[in-house]
Amino acid sequence: MQPIALFDLDNTLVDLDEAFRRWAEEFAGEHRLGSETIDWLVALDRAGFPHRELFFAKVRERYTLPHPAWELWRQYRRRMPQLVRCRPEVLEGLAELRKSGWRVAIVTNGTADNQLGKIQQTGLAEAVDAYALSGIEGVRKPNAALFQIAAQRCGTTLAGGGWMVGDNLTADIAGGRAAGLRTIWIDRGLWPGGDHQADHVVKDVLQAMEILHRKKGDSSQ
Repeated sequence: MQPIALFDLDNTLVDLDEAFRRWAEEFAGEHRLGSETIDWLVALDRAGFPHRELFFAKVRERYTLPHPAWELWRQYRRRMPQLVRCRPEVLEGLAELRKSGWRVAIVTNGTADNQLGKIQQTGLAEAVDAYALSGIEGVRKPNAALFQIAAQRCGTTLAGGGWMVGDNLTADIAGGRAAGLRTIWIDRGLWPGGDHQADHVVKDVLQAMEILHRKKGDSSQ
């Protein structure tokens, strides 16, 4: 059975924070808001309001915008896939994993249009064997069912083990472990002192890929 490697999307395969700041700059300019708005939007995003409907309700209230929150969110989802980038070396790394015998899939939470748009616009759709999106499947990480769907789309199961790579200690690391996977945590400094049981800790997804190459043929250990 081919070993399987599952990857988170945002801030794992793509730099969502960088794309979000570009969006914030555009948003502030479009609505003629001050430059301090950019930092406020970034801070709000990192302060625990990742659900965009709530996020945009707060934005609309602060700046007395005429558009309803749901419309601001819709515009965001339409624009974000065009701003996200996947580094060429990440795409090459995925190709090398597949060439060496790994089955590779993306497992991500988020709305179908936004996440699917990112995967398609960045070239990741062709760089992996499969993907499982919570907005399509109706189940979210850390629920093991989403990991299992990704494995099935790769023509395998989680029974033989495998790996999950991601930046979220709850959704990716705890979720991956609960699904019977070994895990690699991408520590971006946002969980200071966070307790974790990841098998490996890295700063970048390319380092995670190097570990997977070394673990080839040992995915269940």
